[in-house]
Amino acid sequence: MRQYRDYKAVFAGIPKPFAYVDLDLLAENIRQIAARAGGKRIRIASKSLRCVDLMKRIMNADNLFQGVMCYSPLEALYLADRGFDDLLIGYPACEPEQLARIGRYAKEGKQMTLMVDSAAHVELIEAAAEREGVCIPVCIDIDMSLDVPGLHFGVWRSPLRSREAVADLMRLIAASKRVRLEGIMGYEAQIAGVGDRMPGQRLKNTVVHWLKRRSAREVRERRAHAVQLAGELGQPLRFVNGGGTGSLQTTALEPAVTEVTAGSGFYAPALFDYYRDFRLLPAAGYAVEIVRRPRYDLYTCAGGGYTASGSAGREKLPAPYLPAGAELLPLEGAGEVQTPVRYRGDEPLELGDPIFMRHAKAGELCERFDRLLLVSQGRIVGEARTYRGDGQCFL
Repeated sequence: MRQYRDYKAVFAGIPKPFAYVDLDLLAENIRQIAARAGGKRIRIASKSLRCVDLMKRIMNADNLFQGVMCYSPLEALYLADRGFDDLLIGYPACEPEQLARIGRYAKEGKQMTLMVDSAAHVELIEAAAEREGVCIPVCIDIDMSLDVPGLHFGVWRSPLRSREAVADLMRLIAASKRVRLEGIMGYEAQIAGVGDRMPGQRLKNTVVHWLKRRSAREVRERRAHAVQLAGELGQPLRFVNGGGTGSLQTTALEPAVTEVTAGSGFYAPALFDYYRDFRLLPAAGYAVEIVRRPRYDLYTCAGGGYTASGSAGREKLPAPYLPAGAELLPLEGAGEVQTPVRYRGDEPLELGDPIFMRHAKAGELCERFDRLLLVSQGRIVGEARTYRGDGQCFL
């Protein structure tokens, strides 16, 4: 467990705010994720990292790490220019110019796979591929949410919820001259992205845990049916993708799955403290500066209000990390220009001292900082530019 005084000494003299990654904790998270994958290939989710240097570090850590799940066509092109290959674009691309550029990269031998879940997607890609005189590979995104009476447990992504809908789209792709089916993906967000150990929510945690277990069975059946269907239609698959850090332990057990996806677990943001089945280490964080002390137990910091995306709730706020025992105020939270923190511990805090925070999510932290300070063995050993530091903003 890292101590406040250790990090304070490491970062002495560094202007605040700053963001950092502890490479020793990152290495342990990499090891755990590789072990939980059960020998399956792991595709890293770039949206949860947003730093080329750290993505390459993870790729080089173990042969299981192969390929990238991108979140934007422009991001995939950017990563291709930096030496990455086997780029699966996790969300549909509709912009004609972006599709044309991907077609040109395909001509050069770059392996980029586009996501589809409708005939309209296939038609757009086919038109772009025809103009470029190339064949573009695609991956079918199948809905993995669970519907129970009165509840849609999952996210609204793909409209492909039935075997017939998947079969129709596979037939359309098979009939295309410029689009080739290469993979199947099903992201079980309701398992991978939902904690079931939230503090003060015992009943809800029990219900969520039950729903996740039931959903895992249905997810396994849907993916297996889709793979079987592709075989019946004579559509060979290069990969079958599933999961996320939060569901590795179930997804990796599915015979039909050839690869799993992981991203957030490398940094282990605050939301990852609330899962029953695994514990990762807080490898990434940021520091804000104490600039006021309005009361003996209150320390007001400059900035710090880096709130995570998604439905609004307290769990999307950043979490004070060190010194241990620091907490946000319920009526103020984390603010745009100031963040008050309550602390009644034993560490002596003065104006100018840091409060170390953790973002609720992973890669979104990198949208706030142009570099990450890299720490190992109690000292700063380098820095890595984020996408922002490279002048990139994709969404």
